[in-house]
Amino acid sequence: MSNQDSEPDMKLFWGCFIALITTAFGFVGRMFLVGEWSTEFDLDGAESGRLLGIGIWPFAVSIIGFSLFIDKIGYRTAMIFAFAGHAIWAVLGVSAYFVSQGGDKEQAYQMIYWGSLILALGNGTVEAFINPVVATMFKKDKTKWLNILHAGWPGGLVICGMIVIFMGDVDWYIKVGLIAIPAVIYLLMLLPCKFPIQEREAAGVSYKEMLGEFGVLGAIIVGILVTLQLMDFAGQGGAEVTANQKYLFIAIGIAIVVGFGMYTKALGNKLLFFLVLIMMPLATTEIGTDGWIGGIMESVAEGRFHPGWVLVYTSAIMMVLRFYAGPIVHKLQPLPLLAISALLAIAGLYTLSFTEGMVIFVAATLYGVGKTFFWPTMLGVVSEQTPKGGALTLNAISGIGMLAVGTLGFPYIGALQDGKQIESITGNEAIVAQAPSLKDGNFTTSKSIYEVIKYDAVDDVALTARLSQDIQDPEKLKSINEEISKARGGSAQGALADMAIFPVIMLVAYLILLFHFKNKGGYKPIEL
Repeated sequence: MSNQDSEPDMKLFWGCFIALITTAFGFVGRMFLVGEWSTEFDLDGAESGRLLGIGIWPFAVSIIGFSLFIDKIGYRTAMIFAFAGHAIWAVLGVSAYFVSQGGDKEQAYQMIYWGSLILALGNGTVEAFINPVVATMFKKDKTKWLNILHAGWPGGLVICGMIVIFMGDVDWYIKVGLIAIPAVIYLLMLLPCKFPIQEREAAGVSYKEMLGEFGVLGAIIVGILVTLQLMDFAGQGGAEVTANQKYLFIAIGIAIVVGFGMYTKALGNKLLFFLVLIMMPLATTEIGTDGWIGGIMESVAEGRFHPGWVLVYTSAIMMVLRFYAGPIVHKLQPLPLLAISALLAIAGLYTLSFTEGMVIFVAATLYGVGKTFFWPTMLGVVSEQTPKGGALTLNAISGIGMLAVGTLGFPYIGALQDGKQIESITGNEAIVAQAPSLKDGNFTTSKSIYEVIKYDAVDDVALTARLSQDIQDPEKLKSINEEISKARGGSAQGALADMAIFPVIMLVAYLILLFHFKNKGGYKPIEL
């Protein structure tokens, strides 16, 4: 496979590309259905975010887990595992519809929840093999080809998103089952291919050296996020997390760090640690916003367009720009490109928070261009600056990003929206003039995510009681309910302005990196 332009290489590349399209089918299918599932299974904003999160964070388990031994078992084995995850999700997701229609809502929800976890494991395994394969195939031009490869993600969002939108109100099991089509295609394409030997292994860098690049610093972040996610598992269905469970989960997190440290005896690459920290707000900016954007835009669409068109439109921008990433990366270099992207994402999210009607697509253009180069360019920087880390460091940064957005990002965005709903009621003079008892916000309930993120959500029972207490006239009560419903529906959009803090953090970090490399004589890829 030394000739990267040979036909077998490109067949392998396009098979990896379609595998990534498949992961996007799984993502967008769930994102477009979360509103329907929230109604069907009676979920609040943060609970819906948790359902979104279970389809994201297990990605980290498989991508990091497989990266530890993928050189031993081979890329083909990982690919088959990924296909199995996609196939199982298709079966469970489709079956859940019929179970729900049969009246067993709890069982149906559990099938969607655990099926989403299996889907995420399959998606993570796709990234675990496609990133090192492509980075090895195109060692001299990693950032360009990783950008082209990752055009498959927005490409899948566009294709599946358009199909789901045009399907309209068909039964949702059909939308879930769409993932089977690209899954079978990539399986048939990749089974006969010959996979390359990863460059770290080819250069003779030992397994222990690879782990040492990640080191204790990386393990600390993984340990913290795993601890939080275990707490989430224990708290499913409103169950209280006991003190003993908390101590056990904390002990598991500490064991991850201590075990990794004892084996590697290495603190880890400090630059990689800094890049890992950046990846957490990056993943929330891109994946977190994409996951919520359909629901957030419902009130803006107001029957003029399907809210999912915002995601499809921004994804189309990403797809086109990533295909032509080569000249852009060559002209700007990776770090200036990332800094400019963060600036555009800030402007895009902020303007999306207040723009109305069809003009929303102007603001969406800023956001779409801004998020385009985030993920693959970060992978390129990691691969170019920490090549000794091989598949582990290249994939671990993606895994930690997904773990962060699934564990904290999605629920936090949901909590932001819950907060905006409360503000939309208590801050509306017309509403509180008719129902003054709402002014104090005593129609809410306090909740927490992993007992880390504290937030208040609207308690519909308490809200109804307060309204009935203040308004006895049935017609006035109906009118105020409609006004409150409209205010709550439009409030989620405002949360986008708060979410701009994530690309702000990224911008500051990229400016620090630019200064760092300038002092070192400029940004230069490290070759083994």
